[in-house]
Amino acid sequence: MRFFGDRSTVFAGLARYGRPIQYAHEPEPLALWDVWTKIAADPIAFEPPSAGFALDWRTQSVWRQRGVGFTTLTHAAGISSTGDPTLDLRLPLDEPYFIPRHTVSAINHVKTKGGRVVAVGTTVVRALESATNADGSLRVGNGVAKGRIGRDTRMRTVDAILTGVHRRGESHFELLEAFVDDPVLAKISEAFIKHGYRPHEFGDSMLIERRAPQVSAKSPLPVVERRITASNSGD
Repeated sequence: MRFFGDRSTVFAGLARYGRPIQYAHEPEPLALWDVWTKIAADPIAFEPPSAGFALDWRTQSVWRQRGVGFTTLTHAAGISSTGDPTLDLRLPLDEPYFIPRHTVSAINHVKTKGGRVVAVGTTVVRALESATNADGSLRVGNGVAKGRIGRDTRMRTVDAILTGVHRRGESHFELLEAFVDDPVLAKISEAFIKHGYRPHEFGDSMLIERRAPQVSAKSPLPVVERRITASNSGD
């Protein structure tokens, strides 16, 4: 899809005529600004990058006081489920992204210092891992995230994920298998049901750290100096 016109005209048209994806658990019709996160840059979301709903500027201020950095990228956030099992087998769709130079510099710096990267949302995980070179460094610029991330995926950049609640069988749930094993995910799913957590957009959130590799008794443990969080700011 290609839009004609200057930037301000296109955004004004989206704001005036755009309609967000509506969810059955939200009885009131959603307005376009309902799916824009508080920390978003360009107001262009029709499907919200829902992990970002957990963040605001006050949270970022507290992070800075604790030595946690924050940087952004732009990514076309896709849906995790259509509601049809057959169609869901085709998910996730290819998703374009743009990673600015300042974000790449910040993440590469943190990784060289032994710090950890926390991705805000599954789409951010896909973007960062797709843009990671064989040596573990990140590439600047545009790209397209393709394929699924799952239990057999070797994660090279992202160490933890802040994400919404996802159900088994969804591509976003499969992505979590790259972070923790099946017993842990089973406990998480049980807790969802027991305590009535809400999935998908406008639901609850969770933070999952990637399981650490096995380290021998003689190997020194890495010192974590700093964390940096990468968020989807534009979609």
